[in-house]
Amino acid sequence: MTKPLADKLALVTGASRGIGAATAITLAAQGAHVVLTARTAKGLEEIEQAIFDAGGSATIAPLDLAQSDSIARLATAIGERWQALDIMVLNAGMLGSLAAVPAIDAKEFAQVLTLNVSAQVALLQSFDPMLRRSAGARVIGVTSSVARQPRAYWGAYGASKAAFETLLEAYGDELAEVSKVRIAVLDPGATRTKMRARAYPGEDPASVKPPEVVAERITALAIEGFEANHRERVG
Repeated sequence: MTKPLADKLALVTGASRGIGAATAITLAAQGAHVVLTARTAKGLEEIEQAIFDAGGSATIAPLDLAQSDSIARLATAIGERWQALDIMVLNAGMLGSLAAVPAIDAKEFAQVLTLNVSAQVALLQSFDPMLRRSAGARVIGVTSSVARQPRAYWGAYGASKAAFETLLEAYGDELAEVSKVRIAVLDPGATRTKMRARAYPGEDPASVKPPEVVAERITALAIEGFEANHRERVG
């Protein structure tokens, strides 16, 4: 039987571990060819092999999204091989140090904003033509509850995610009436990831859900589709 995402092209950022890796594997299991990006080549190779072993197909693209020209080069390379991009999962992000606002390190804050905001804008800009050429592109951005519910010591990360959500939903509004591109903002909730372990070092990892649960929901959204500027929280 034909898989629901057969002949679809997906791009997943931050795909070497956690939610990104699980999502790449799940999308591939449903038939999509998945382009995996992250800084760590070894991690990407492991996920690519897992996809191949399960009968799926993938391409790895190791790169640092914070480098100004890396995203444009990636878009050019993908555009030379494929006509359209059907699914884009914007998962890559940086937590930074949890600190009171007066103690935020300016240099690190700039790095957080570069990856969590500026790089996301560059991804949307660079892949916009390919997304518009899809018969029904889906862009799913992974966010955090602190984007809309500020929390002590999470100011830097929360501000970056609030900016990310605003830009992503503005993009969705701009395209809602003129294209088939649809935008979703997904809050994974408490999930067993390396970022979560860093933020909550005393937490029992077994007490929160594995990233595969989030990956299944992201993949379901890609298959089922959704209305403009969809928003939801997983579990």
